[in-house]
Amino acid sequence: MTILIKKAHVIDSVSRKDEILDIFISEGIISEVGRNIDRQADRIIDCKGEFAVIPGMMDMHVHLRDPGFTYKEDIKTGTDAAKAGGFTAVACMPNTKPAADSPEIIKYIVDKAKKTGIDVYPVACITKGMKGDELCNYDELIKAGVKAVSDDGRPVENAELMRQALELSAQNGLTVISHCEDLNIINGGIMNKGEVAEKIGAKGMDRASEDYVTAREIALAASCGAHIHIAHVSTEGSVNIIRAAKKDGVNVTCETCPHYFTYTDQKLFTKDADYRMNPPLRTEKDRAAVMEAVLDGTIDCIVTDHAPHTKEEKADFFKAPNGVVGLETSLAVTLTQLYHTNKCTLMDIVRLMSENPRRIMGLEPVSIQAGSIADITVFDPNLKWEVIPEELHSKSKNTVFKGEKLTGRTLYTISKGIVVYEL
Repeated sequence: MTILIKKAHVIDSVSRKDEILDIFISEGIISEVGRNIDRQADRIIDCKGEFAVIPGMMDMHVHLRDPGFTYKEDIKTGTDAAKAGGFTAVACMPNTKPAADSPEIIKYIVDKAKKTGIDVYPVACITKGMKGDELCNYDELIKAGVKAVSDDGRPVENAELMRQALELSAQNGLTVISHCEDLNIINGGIMNKGEVAEKIGAKGMDRASEDYVTAREIALAASCGAHIHIAHVSTEGSVNIIRAAKKDGVNVTCETCPHYFTYTDQKLFTKDADYRMNPPLRTEKDRAAVMEAVLDGTIDCIVTDHAPHTKEEKADFFKAPNGVVGLETSLAVTLTQLYHTNKCTLMDIVRLMSENPRRIMGLEPVSIQAGSIADITVFDPNLKWEVIPEELHSKSKNTVFKGEKLTGRTLYTISKGIVVYEL
């Protein structure tokens, strides 16, 4: 199979390209990048000098709910959503049933993922069963193909156990991803603690929960010279702690999601559980701090924390589980909020959504240059569209961006030289 992409606006942070070029793909590999390529191809995609072509994006924080919760999502539907969002790789979190704490569960995910057409990297548990009592056998998990570990969905409450995991990671190369939450502080809270929660009579989640564990993880990582990755940053406090740690030379990276730099807890006045996630939407001060941290490089990558739940589960605001889907809106929201407001460039977005996630996971970033694997995202940065939940590819429709009019959308997702998604 050969593909010729004509007049593409190629933006690649690895090879430092930002220009109009042609790309010729043959047998899954980029064989030529240049101007006015004149070769026969099985398929021609004309970008007209208007469409952006970037290295295939990676979301390093998704929940595919498989095994155990396939009524919410499964590996096929989750990766279908990823492809529609322009992602050629995802890393899926381990809070499945059973939890992904053994080579057998990892193999199940890897084998099922082979049919999806994109790369799926299972994140294994830090502790067995995510119970926080005993570390998993990392040697076995690494042999099964694991690149990262996390108890995402809950924290590792025992600080010494987390320190041991970090100490081992410095030796075995695993990326340790921390869900920063103190359950005693949260104590059953369902949204940000503050004025909105008080007015609607909901129990709040104090920001100290996130800030405290963020500081703890950084101190633990620094103590043993290890790398720590902080998941879904949502507070001004955490941003400041991470920024200071980076200046001090601590090996810390972090991520955030589009909803944290777009919305505030004002959305919760609707008592619509689709606006509930963990960590929760915070205040305007937090939103602005997260936005600033994305722009100044404190936050290393943008993820979705794609967390599907059914309509029935989300029906009761006070009892609903936390989580929102986001794979199909992530690029568009980022373009709308950051690029079209002149806060960042397309090159910045490539770093945040393609290069950095792979580097953090210990993977080689993909690039648009001769000899590279043809993992490519093609999008129209100026295409306007409305988010209609029923049209999403995910099994669950619990999007925080429902009804939003966004600018920018994926047109083609090419994985290993195959068009796996076309708008």
